Amino acid sequence: MPGIDECLMEAMTLPGARGASLVDWNSGLALGTAGESPVGDHETTAAETAELARAAAEFDSFTAAAEEPAADGAEGVPPVEDLIVTTRAGYHVLRFVRTSFDSSVFLHLWLDRDTGNLALARIRLGDLAERLVLG
Repeated sequence: MPGIDECLMEAMTLPGARGASLVDWNSGLALGTAGESPVGDHETTAAETAELARAAAEFDSFTAAAEEPAADGAEGVPPVEDLIVTTRAGYHVLRFVRTSFDSSVFLHLWLDRDTGNLALARIRLGDLAERLVLG
């Protein structure tokens, strides 16, 4: 089970990965970073992506269907699995992480549009989020 640094290093091995971070959406702070930042500053990127994650996780339009009990009875599951933002130059994948506390963290992966594989990135981030050890 990887910790934050190992998780981010593994995310950076994905095709087209330019940068990765683990962000707390409540505070907007990066808990760990690797690679580049789209704006040259990981803390700015963390704060901006946290706003997007918080909106998706809190707005009823996105979470209404998620309020039904999980099939496996799991509690503390984030109401949103992931977000994908497509830009002219790349993709941003935000994968919410289930934690033993408030599940208010997510993995952010920035991919190059020409060399990145969005489907693979989404699958692998899901796997990383499940194996990530926070504590």
